[in-house]
Amino acid sequence: MAIGRGEGQLVENFYRNTCPNVEALVKKAVSDKLSQTFTTIPATLRMFFHDCFVTGCDASIMVSSPNGDAEKDAQDNLSLAGDGFDTVVKAKQAVEAACPKVVSCADILAIAARDVVVLAGGPSFNVELGRRDGMVSRASLVKGSLPEPDMTFSQINSMFGRNNLSQIDMIALSGAHTLGFSHCNRFANRLYSFSSSSPVDPSLNAEYAQQLMDACPRNVDPSIAIDMDPVTPRTFDNVYFQNLVAGKGLFTSDEVLFSNPASQPTVNDFAKNPGDFNGAFGTAMRKLGRVGVKTGSQGRIRTDCTIINS
Repeated sequence: MAIGRGEGQLVENFYRNTCPNVEALVKKAVSDKLSQTFTTIPATLRMFFHDCFVTGCDASIMVSSPNGDAEKDAQDNLSLAGDGFDTVVKAKQAVEAACPKVVSCADILAIAARDVVVLAGGPSFNVELGRRDGMVSRASLVKGSLPEPDMTFSQINSMFGRNNLSQIDMIALSGAHTLGFSHCNRFANRLYSFSSSSPVDPSLNAEYAQQLMDACPRNVDPSIAIDMDPVTPRTFDNVYFQNLVAGKGLFTSDEVLFSNPASQPTVNDFAKNPGDFNGAFGTAMRKLGRVGVKTGSQGRIRTDCTIINS
């Protein structure tokens, strides 16, 4: 998996002559999908992250396999909401109608990920383009590539570092947890089985811990979803970092950003200064979008994002 992790040659106006309206077409498709369901926003943003961290930003996450062994079928990807996939499929159809066989699914996903951030009130940033779609999508490649909710600070930092993302990039991208939801089993260990001396993680705000236990009793229906930001779950803002300072980080991997002295100053800064967070997030998203990209003959332009050889 070391192959292709470098930063490819992407440019902002890659389709200036071949599909000049591509960003407007994607934005309209994203907006139309959002008018149907808010889940469009967190689902699309999360899918972009999951795509880039496995075999690079190459839309391999979009591929369907009749054998159930594509990237999207891996255990870590089963919780990705279908609305994210549908958003990119709809956007691709609109782009294909205007500019057939020109724009990659990978680029459409990158544009859509920016658009959902803006539509939720977050910062805009220019998206670099020129990615090709990957030729491989295998569930077996996912294991060990994505952050887990119980990871330590050093584990998370190392994983991001392997993808050419700095500690500040990692903290800023974690701020995407200001949107979306999680299922109870992803954090139940912090409520019921943290340690022999304290079943509840003592770093959790006591009132917040009680709210979580009320929403997620033991042996709860695994489909129950909890907002990751209990304060402003539908707005892209810096409240996620204010929550961390207040002991209201949902996952251990959130909480360690505040408890670790190496990252605490950045969390405090983002909690107090939304402009600092927004700027760092835009920078980090552009860097994320360069991870393992395929350009030129390294990939292809899929006409159907779900079929590798389309």
